[in-house]
Amino acid sequence: MTWYPLALPPQAGRRFLVTGANAGLGFFTAARLAAAGAHVVLVGRSAERLQAATSAIRSVRPAASVESVVIDLSSQRSVLDGSEQLLAGAPFDGIVANAGMVHTPKTREVSVDGDELVLATNVLGHFTLLGRLLPHLTIGARVVSLGSLSTLLSTFRIDDLQLERGYDFWRAYAQSKIATQVFAFELDRRLRAAGVAVSSVVAHPGYSVSGRTPTVPGVNEPTRGGRFADALQGAWAQGKHRGAEVSLHALTGTDVTGGQFWGPRYLTRGEPVLQKPARVTTKPAIGEKFWTFAEAATGRPFTVGG
Repeated sequence: MTWYPLALPPQAGRRFLVTGANAGLGFFTAARLAAAGAHVVLVGRSAERLQAATSAIRSVRPAASVESVVIDLSSQRSVLDGSEQLLAGAPFDGIVANAGMVHTPKTREVSVDGDELVLATNVLGHFTLLGRLLPHLTIGARVVSLGSLSTLLSTFRIDDLQLERGYDFWRAYAQSKIATQVFAFELDRRLRAAGVAVSSVVAHPGYSVSGRTPTVPGVNEPTRGGRFADALQGAWAQGKHRGAEVSLHALTGTDVTGGQFWGPRYLTRGEPVLQKPARVTTKPAIGEKFWTFAEAATGRPFTVGG
């Protein structure tokens, strides 16, 4: 893959927020932004893991401008408390809504707020966080949400987002990712309608696995067996450091506009290219229904503009 890494435009003087930045795609997204000169706020639910991530970045780039804020996206109270801390700082030039559960529970679990746990973590936490931070974004800022190939492989129960009528771990993940994309595309439509100079973009990382990712002490330490197993998937898998390039391009690329869907050239791996999202995720009627549901589930209105 001779394209890696992509050259990022200089980011000095810019400020970004990356959720789920203590490991995986989020860590490499944050590290690359910091290396390009940006100030990066890393968000995660573990103070210890965030410390390991910031230390790992500074071990390579001692002058890197990074800080961390603890937020558990499955808890609305944690999101509200963390957003107060974020609002006390300077405005953001971009947000990468990266955090999410990939290894989902085998049986249905609920968050501290009573919502289905995967939905709460992958979608509702970001819904509240972005609702709070939207007025704190600079003109021309971008919000990048992490989509998934799973959105092409599952149906969407807009009338059963809490999966009360039937749960399995695959549907929980896939449906949460469909909802993520539905939210992101609806957000961009509302931003345009309100004349707000902020854009919302979706990026999917293809099939990015830990075993093909460089070892970073305290951040990415796959076992020897894990590396062997992932090496067997080398024809269609890539490391998370490469998967992060899609989010980075969606956030900083000069050829990116709101409402777009970016992914790896060869679907599961490769350099970022513009792609076509699952049709259900782009339907305005579905977007409106999801927005109404999310406001009711979180108990908080999300008004764009005005």
